Amino acid sequence: MEYQLLLAIHIASIITLLGAGGGSAFYKFIADRSNNIEVIVHTNKTVVLVDWIFTTPAVLLQPISGILLASMLDIPYNTPWLLYSIILYAFSIIVWFYAVYLQIQMKHLAQSAKDKNIALDNQYFVYVKYWIVLGFFSFFSMLGIYLLMI
Repeated sequence: MEYQLLLAIHIASIITLLGAGGGSAFYKFIADRSNNIEVIVHTNKTVVLVDWIFTTPAVLLQPISGILLASMLDIPYNTPWLLYSIILYAFSIIVWFYAVYLQIQMKHLAQSAKDKNIALDNQYFVYVKYWIVLGFFSFFSMLGIYLLMI
């Protein structure tokens, strides 16, 4: 694969990870504050969908393109900036998997509350707090990777 194309894929995937993560966090935060169950249900469904359509492919493309670029440029994996990037990436993805699990749980809790015409359960808001903390760590890990890349 041509270097420029591979580099473009690598950069586009990290920008997608940052953009999808930051965007999802913003509109979910606004939706949850609205206390409007219709908005909350719709937004939770959208957050999960965004992760399937945009984030998951970027999660896969980022390390593949990074490994190919490092190999193409003969950069050893123990080069400090690359090693730090790999560590941050592994940490971020572990955190992201748990956040996705919480997103799916929140989607189900919100849908159930809407279907039963009841208020959101406290468990929903506990999940929201965990999701925010996990998102913070995942987002800033990815931002760190981006800074190491440039």
